[in-house]
Amino acid sequence: MPVCRVAWPHLFVILLRADSVFLYLSELQSSLLPMVLILGCSLVLPLVLNKEKTWVRTLLGAVSIALALRYIWWRATQTIAPLGLTVECLASWALLALEGAAMVGTISATVMNMRTRNRSDEATNYRDWWGDASRQPRVALLIATYNEEMDVLERTIVGAQFLEHANKEVIVLDDGKRDWLRDYCAQRGVRYICRPINEGAKAGNLNHALSQLAQDATPPEFVAVLDADFVPHRGFLSRGLALFHDPKVGLVQTPQHFFNPDPIQHNLGLHRSYPDEQRYFFDYAQASRDAWGIAFCCGTSSIARWQALQEIRGFPTESITEDFMLTLVLRNAGWSSVYLNEALSEGLAPEGLKEYITQRARWCIGMMQIARSYVGPFARNNLRLRDRWSVLDSGTYWLTTFPFRLAALIFPLLYWYFNITVVNARLAEVLSYFGAYYMWTMLVSQILSKGMLIPFVQDVTQLVAAPQITRAAVSGLFRPKGHKFTVTAKGGDRTRIVYQWRFMWPFALLMVLTVVGLWLGVVSDRFAHFDAGDGKQVILFWTFYNLVVLVLATIACVELPRTEYHVADHPERTRFVATDGTEQTVWVSRLTGDLAEVRGGSFKIGTRGALELAGVGTVECYAIGFSRLITRLQIVPTEAQREALIVKFYTESNIPGVSRGDASLILSDIADRLLKVIFR
Repeated sequence: MPVCRVAWPHLFVILLRADSVFLYLSELQSSLLPMVLILGCSLVLPLVLNKEKTWVRTLLGAVSIALALRYIWWRATQTIAPLGLTVECLASWALLALEGAAMVGTISATVMNMRTRNRSDEATNYRDWWGDASRQPRVALLIATYNEEMDVLERTIVGAQFLEHANKEVIVLDDGKRDWLRDYCAQRGVRYICRPINEGAKAGNLNHALSQLAQDATPPEFVAVLDADFVPHRGFLSRGLALFHDPKVGLVQTPQHFFNPDPIQHNLGLHRSYPDEQRYFFDYAQASRDAWGIAFCCGTSSIARWQALQEIRGFPTESITEDFMLTLVLRNAGWSSVYLNEALSEGLAPEGLKEYITQRARWCIGMMQIARSYVGPFARNNLRLRDRWSVLDSGTYWLTTFPFRLAALIFPLLYWYFNITVVNARLAEVLSYFGAYYMWTMLVSQILSKGMLIPFVQDVTQLVAAPQITRAAVSGLFRPKGHKFTVTAKGGDRTRIVYQWRFMWPFALLMVLTVVGLWLGVVSDRFAHFDAGDGKQVILFWTFYNLVVLVLATIACVELPRTEYHVADHPERTRFVATDGTEQTVWVSRLTGDLAEVRGGSFKIGTRGALELAGVGTVECYAIGFSRLITRLQIVPTEAQREALIVKFYTESNIPGVSRGDASLILSDIADRLLKVIFR
């Protein structure tokens, strides 16, 4: 149910001596019973429980919390080294402290997920709540940009112009002072604003635009915000504005979807089998937060009430994550924020690992700044208890999850090199306490989030950014001021393999140390007497699990080439008409702004003609290559057709990307990726 922030891989053991088999079987018999019961529940509960019911979620969460407390109590009382001035005692208690802190975050997330809310019916029932078309509220749609390229901005601007809501003004806020962008906006009939200085980063850019809008004869009633790489679906404004029927609502946030795989998906070859890293948060966590009344702004794809923004004097600049802070400042002034969980926009996920990690480190620092600000959880303000809990929950996530992920890799090395056991437990106890807790948590997660959290992939996702985020968390907490807003770079050349040595070397080093340590343990007499009571089973399996995670983390640091790919594409039957008048029926299996891949038909290199595309028209093209049964056609769209292609790709009400994980497909994709690395 919650993001499992504590996940030790010590569920099983490799039995090293044949004469110990019967001893282990007798010890395991009683300890396996809870896991067998949970396994049985996993076959029945998904079929009979309605996950939308609060009582169901509360019951599932209560069992999770009970098992978590049972486990952590056992860890604290049965597996820790005796108190004393020894390295073993210090290491053992240090790991327990990190695990306990992470468990606090897990329990908090469990409680939060006990509720959920879906506002789709509300958005439908209150559509056009303002009455007839003449009273349609005016919306200013702000596109904040700094250094994005033309192809990134073009689709966002075109998509914004094609929104269903008629009474809108698209405004490009250029912090990059680019003449070509000013000219393009004039060509498109879009308002262009460029400020003289760049103070306050994105928040400052938005505030400058608000000051300009305030001088208009008729200021807008609502302000929508889009990042430069996010294209709104046609219903973004009409659906989002419906929730403002409640005069207390100051902000409506919608989820972020991505039409390209993030670096972890892409570099591990998981773009078809595993959701992007933010999918769990936007599809499930935010809906749960909304049920508690603590959904927060995530920047892009949000709509705010003009009156509310004026009352709080614009977007806050005290944090480099102005979006989360905006939610708290609005709440402090008496305005509420709500969440509409519908795919109403899609954007570009960070394409490079550096940008991916930089973005998350910025989020972490920004949260620490908020925690230390006047709307922090311990400051004197008008925030409710649940709002303070919201900040503490987010801060705990950044402060505990990532340091613990690093500790889980480092502490087993203490045994291999210094014979220090940090978890002294028998296999039967591990299965009874941790095994039951872990299996139940995974069962509940599967029931509520449909394969969003696959353990070892989630570990890799967190580990890749763990060193930088851990440093950012400490820096932001103790030195909240002086951190600059770093723009997440989008676009650029992604056509070659890039080795991110800066991020890779810690994992490669830990992998070497782990392999060497394991080898030393095997060739020495350390495992000659495999005593079940000294924690050797835990260390052994823990080590093998860490090796798998480290191998995948290292591979994830090798950035593969990218080509334009629309994950929402589906085969489309159409006609190809050659210049000599002959016609062929083909299936379009892939389509980009300048390339079509078709199946069927008979072509020769250089064959010219036109391809009929639904919603676009008849587009000139010619054959440029073959690959098995696929013909690649270079398409030459007109300006109007290029615009229509952008609308076709990005503005329809589809859900791009993968919405749930497929364990068997994930294993297949990872195996394929490993084979390519080995035999490249």
